[in-house]
Amino acid sequence: MEEARQVLERLARIEELEREQVPPAELLGELRELVREAEAWARAERQGDSAIRAGERCRSALAEHRQEEVVLLGRE
Repeated sequence: MEEARQVLERLARIEELEREQVPPAELLGELRELVREAEAWARAERQGDSAIRAGERCRSALAEHRQEEVVLLGRE
C-alpha cells in the first residue's frame, strides 16, 4: 500500500502546483514522477501487463509533450 499512498500524495502535490500556476516544466517533472510511481503501484498490485503498458504509454506521451515544449520554446 506504500505505492498507492505515494501516488495519492503526488496527485495532491500536482493539484497544489496547478492552483499555484507553476511553470509547465515544473508540473511536467511531477507528472513524470507520477507515472513512475503509478507503474510501481501496478507492479506491486500485480495488475498485469496491461497496467504496466498503460504506464509506459503515459511515459511516452509525456516524452512527446516535452519535445513539443522544446520546439515551442525555440520559436520564441
